[in-house]
Amino acid sequence: MGKLITSRRWRAIFAAAFLVLGLGASSFASAALFEDDEARRAIVELRGRVEAQRAAADRQAEDARRAADDTRQMRNSLLDLQSQIESLRGEIARLTGQNEQLLRDLAEVQRRQKDLVQGVDERLRKVEPSKVSVDGKEFIADPTESRDFEAALAIFRRGEFPAAQAAFADFIKRYPQSGFRPTALFWLGNSQYANRDYKGAIANFRALLAVAPEHPRAAEAVLSIANCQIELKDNAGARRTLDELVKAYPQSEAAVAAKERLARFR
Repeated sequence: MGKLITSRRWRAIFAAAFLVLGLGASSFASAALFEDDEARRAIVELRGRVEAQRAAADRQAEDARRAADDTRQMRNSLLDLQSQIESLRGEIARLTGQNEQLLRDLAEVQRRQKDLVQGVDERLRKVEPSKVSVDGKEFIADPTESRDFEAALAIFRRGEFPAAQAAFADFIKRYPQSGFRPTALFWLGNSQYANRDYKGAIANFRALLAVAPEHPRAAEAVLSIANCQIELKDNAGARRTLDELVKAYPQSEAAVAAKERLARFR
């Protein structure tokens, strides 16, 4: 009986122990199952974050690639633009050079044209009559006529009075209708006065007054006649001439000189 109880007790104990072990195993299994769900959720969440970061990294890489492409395209565009600018600069330099050459060519053409016109004018002046002005009088004279008059006057100015007298006498003979005639008569008379040909000088001064009484040198011619008369010791004639000068040309410088000489006569 005692053994039987004992046997039963052990069976009860084992049964109770087994039950406890079973209950413990069940609780452990439940706890392990709970921990696996949390881990899976953490893994899923972590995986999601990794995927999001990977996607963001991919987007950044794509943006960087696009930026690099844009930068490369911009650099290429800048290089093309720089090349175009250099090409334009070269073209501008070429055109500028052409323009400068054209300006030089134009200046050369204009210079040649000017030389040609001057040459033509010079040739025309040598053969065609032109307007001249002597002693305030303008008239038309042949080029040869003008040269001969200027040559005779140059001789007088050099003090070569005999040669000047011959040159002016020859000029008056060669060009009797010349506009230079009154002035040539005046300088012929002065050449004769210098050569002490007083009568010849008086004749040519009077010839000047006869053809051109209003000539700018007419008053000087009258005074020169008086001077010749004084040299010829014709003081009475000189006084008459000086009186005529003061009356005929009262505003002239020669009239002032005539008055001074008249005062000495008195």
